[in-house]
Amino acid sequence: MVFLTSYKSCIFYLPVPNKKPNFKEFFWGEMQTMEKTTIKDNKFNIKHVGILFSGGPAPAANAVISAVSRACINNNLKITGFLYGYKYLEGFHKGFTPIKGTHYIEMDLPIIDGIRNTQGVLIHNSRVNPGASIKTWDDLADPTKNQRLINVFNAFEYYKLDALVSVGGDDTLKTANYLYKIQDMVPNLRPVKIVHVPKTIDNDYYGIDWTFGFFSAAEYAGMSIQNLKADSFSSGNWFIIELMGRKAGWLTYAAGIAGEATKIVAVEDIGDEILDMNRLAGDISMLIEARKRDGENYGVVCIAEGLADKLPDEIKSGEIDSHGNIVLTSVGIGKILAEKVMEAHQKRTGEKVKVIPKQIGYETRCTRPSGFDVILGSQLGVGAYRALVEEGLTGVMISIKEQFDLKYVAFEDLIDQETGLTKIKYIDKKSDFWRLARFLEYK
Repeated sequence: MVFLTSYKSCIFYLPVPNKKPNFKEFFWGEMQTMEKTTIKDNKFNIKHVGILFSGGPAPAANAVISAVSRACINNNLKITGFLYGYKYLEGFHKGFTPIKGTHYIEMDLPIIDGIRNTQGVLIHNSRVNPGASIKTWDDLADPTKNQRLINVFNAFEYYKLDALVSVGGDDTLKTANYLYKIQDMVPNLRPVKIVHVPKTIDNDYYGIDWTFGFFSAAEYAGMSIQNLKADSFSSGNWFIIELMGRKAGWLTYAAGIAGEATKIVAVEDIGDEILDMNRLAGDISMLIEARKRDGENYGVVCIAEGLADKLPDEIKSGEIDSHGNIVLTSVGIGKILAEKVMEAHQKRTGEKVKVIPKQIGYETRCTRPSGFDVILGSQLGVGAYRALVEEGLTGVMISIKEQFDLKYVAFEDLIDQETGLTKIKYIDKKSDFWRLARFLEYK
């Protein structure tokens, strides 16, 4: 006889035992026993790990979260997910009683099971920044400037936390570094190990070749570019497509290559100069004219939103976020450039051309993750556990090399020790990746 059962989309035929079957034991028992024979002992006595996600979302976020959680749970460590990043931690005080499900969740197998490929962020995200008042290293010891960081440690004490896994972008890395360094500068803080998982769809993180979510975002944006290119072909209009990428052009280049853009322009192409919008508009006008001569009266130009930071100050004034950065989407550089291209083209040729600005941004942050990003995110999540429990590390970012081999990069190698700013990974204009875009552009 056989017993037919199913687990999600899979069907299993199992021998009917004499006693009531324990499916959890059947499916997981042998595998976990094998894993525990290979995983190193928790010799650093970590019992409770916290995890939070700060900044914007990214595809494969839940792969990271589930991997850290499963590694902890399978090895009898408690893991708590702090909801909405630092939102409920930076104001924590002794009279505050956090509510389960509102301020935090206790991670367990039913919560994380099956979320590895899902969209969004299970534990939510926010841009709350408890280190916003810190401008110098000495500020970490200044009670008038470090209170929100101290409040975070008040929360750590309440939860009896031994380690924190921080997931986020470069500003979140700065906050993680503050939490790491302040323990040597302010007495009587609870000792908590701090490790960081790099997150950005911009892929501009120094210390890692590819960040999780980057390829998923590039693929989604590339498909959108192809749709707009088909529209351009059908209507005879042109599109200026503005993509995310505040400091580097990785996403704009990857999406432009995948989407067969006619031209790609990112911050690396401008260098340290102030962006001359009239010159760029003139270049695009000449491109439009050249393609028309070749019988191709259409096209798409991809630009990085970070070009707005290259504008003169009188043009780029706009909304400021909680980290002190200009919200580049509020500048509308794509719209400005489209208007200038139409103006320049009519002035040069006497002909009118319709150039339509389009932003591809927020929709890329929660697209369905690719298999590559799920694998990458999972390895980084497990790497956070291994850094803490197997290696006893603190003050490191989790990274990979070669075929997903783990490596751990010290915070001090990622952050300029004089300015306190995170280092940026730009596209090298001598690199084969940059040259790839040049080979594929319309000439």
